[in-house]
This record gives sequence, C-alpha cells and structure tokens, in this order.
Amino acid sequence: MTTTAKEPAKATQAPLTEIVIPVRNEAKMLPSSIHRLHDYLVQNFPYPFLITIAESGSVDSTRDVGAALARRFPEVEFVSLDGRGRGLALRHVWAESRADVVSYMDADLSIDLNGFLPLVAPLASGHSDLAIGTRHARGASVRRSLLRSVLSRTYNLILRIVLGVNFSDAQCGFKAGRREVVQALLPTVHDDKWFFDTELLCVAQRQGMRIHEVPVDCLDDPETSVDIRRTVWDMLRGVVRVAGRRMRGSLIRPLPPHLQRPKLLAGPVHQFLRFAAVGAVTGVLHVLLYLGFRTMMPALPANGLGLLLATVLNTAANRRITFGVQTRHDMFRHQAKGAVAFLISLLCVSASLLALGPHASRAVELCVLLAGDALASLLRFTLMQQWVFARPAGEGNGGPVR
Repeated sequence: MTTTAKEPAKATQAPLTEIVIPVRNEAKMLPSSIHRLHDYLVQNFPYPFLITIAESGSVDSTRDVGAALARRFPEVEFVSLDGRGRGLALRHVWAESRADVVSYMDADLSIDLNGFLPLVAPLASGHSDLAIGTRHARGASVRRSLLRSVLSRTYNLILRIVLGVNFSDAQCGFKAGRREVVQALLPTVHDDKWFFDTELLCVAQRQGMRIHEVPVDCLDDPETSVDIRRTVWDMLRGVVRVAGRRMRGSLIRPLPPHLQRPKLLAGPVHQFLRFAAVGAVTGVLHVLLYLGFRTMMPALPANGLGLLLATVLNTAANRRITFGVQTRHDMFRHQAKGAVAFLISLLCVSASLLALGPHASRAVELCVLLAGDALASLLRFTLMQQWVFARPAGEGNGGPVR
C-alpha cells in the first residue's frame, strides 16, 4: 500500500519523497501531467511519495484545477502563492517540507520519468546531497530546438568559466535533494525566479556538497510559454550577482556538523597551478598599474604602489582559490603575512630597476619587471604554502584552512 500525504512520515522507514510541480497558467496541461505522474509513481516508484502543485501568479483557472486534483488524489496537495516565480514556489514548499527527499519537475514532464528513481536513490541512501538531471552528459537523449540547445550549452559554459562550477546542466527541470541539506542551504539562496536552482547548486558546490548527475531523456515542449529573452537576461544577471557574492565569500554559511562533507586539500601541483593562474592575472594588473602610475611618478614609487595594490588582491585571491580559505577568519593576519611577501617582491624588483639606471628604455624596464615578478612569485608561493596559510600543528587534512 502506498503511503499517502495525510499519513505521518514516521509510519514507514522508507524515505518519503516530495515532488513539487511549480505552475503558472497551466490549467490545460496540469490534469494530464498530474494523472500521468501519479500513475507512474504508483506503478514504478518504490518509496512513499507526495506530489505538491505549487501555483504562483496564475490568471487562468490553474488554482481551481489544482485544488480539484488535490481533492481527487490523497497523494496530491495544492498550494497557491501570492507572488510569482519558480524559485518562490520551490522555496516555500521545500522550506515547509517534512519529506526525506524533496524534488521538482517542470509541469510539462518533458523529462522521461524513468530517470526519477535514479535521481532519488543516491539521496535516499545518503550517498549524495543533491541530484540533477543532465541533458549534456553521455547517455542523455534530447530533442529540442537548435536555439534552446545552443543557449543551454552557452549558459553552462559561462557558469563553468565565471563561477567554476563542475555540474553540467544547471537548468534542467529535474532536480532533487536531501531535505535537511536543501533547507540548510535555502537561506543563502537569494533568487526567487528562474535562477533559483542554479544559485542553489552554486551554493551547494561551494559548501562541498556532493552533487549526483543522471543522464536523462528530454523532449522539450515546442509550445512553451517561457519568455526566452527575459529568462536569458535574468540568468546573466544572476551569474554576475553570484560571482560578486563568491568574491565576497557570502556563498558560505555555517552548516550543522552532520551535514558537512570532508574537504581534501589540493595537492602541491594543483596548488601551484592555481597560484600561477592567480599570479598571472595579478601580474598583468601590476604591469597596468605600473604603466599608469609611471606617467605621474618615477619608476620606483610607481612600481611600489602598483605592486602593493596587486599584492593585496593576490593574497585575497590565493586565500580562496589556491589554499581554500572560505571564511573571513584570520583575513587580516593573512594579509599582514602577505605583506612580507610584498616587501620581498618589492626589494627584488626594485633592485633590478636600480641596476638598470635612469636611462633604460621603457621596454627594458618592463622586461625586468616581468622577470622580477616571476622570481618573486616562486618565493611568494613557498612562503604562502609554508607560512602564510600553513595549517595549525595537529590539524588534519579534512578541510580547508579556517
């Protein structure tokens, strides 16, 4: 017998799974989708389930249709919200949920339902924290317009480049998560519209959560009512906003100890590659600052001021990117120690510039500047690894420096 929504979750040891269907103006599609989903779950899904229709901002008869479906099926509930937005609907239902696993699907059920059990199983077992359907992995089968396919792949490429994400499909409407993990992450997720689930995944990755991917079969609805231009604009704004929050460190918040995943420190080779990438960016910045200041002052003070500003940014970037320091704790101490590396760099490069004399060409000055930066960078990496960001004695390798 299938456990209904009205029965307490503790009546069975099997994990209760809640499937949220966010809807707006879906009165025509909703009955057939709910019937199809309900029949599939009854016949094929081994866990007790609850289907929640979450309506927001409809101006057609979606409210009446949703309420009627909730009266017909004991496993279906209906909620209506005053505001608008997929994220708003998911936030409201997931925050109040008492299920073990929370999930959502698009109302058109464009993703093959045979992928739902593989989506939920690693969450029910505790192996993973979130799970997403992906249309961009080997084994997926997709039929959709060329425009939407190009936009989707471009969007996910932007996420990889700008936000450094590892997941392959941020916007597939087929996601699930362990309820206690999702509820712990929700306060850090600010978007209430289309960018909501992308932001949730970004926050989860920054917290070290394990994200499972399931290749899915997808047949997009050619008559979708989604405003693609507006959605793309909202997505890009969301990427910029999350990139800013990531730089400020506000994507991280303390989680209960039992939800934290152990984080392994990057090995020295990976650390050096990250350090080199950061150094390349701040090195270019140093040169640009030097050239700007050189128009107003002699070479030595222009180099000193440019190197100071570049080094402050270099230390801040290496805290997060190279050595995994995700909190503000000890930030000023790290900057103070980083100042030692700045002084050494300043002495190395300044000595080289002094040796050139006042009549050296600007091109020669730049060559010496870059060579000095390269030598000083090797020394800075050693100091940062062994002293500035060194782990306290006796601390294990289970997490980043705090």
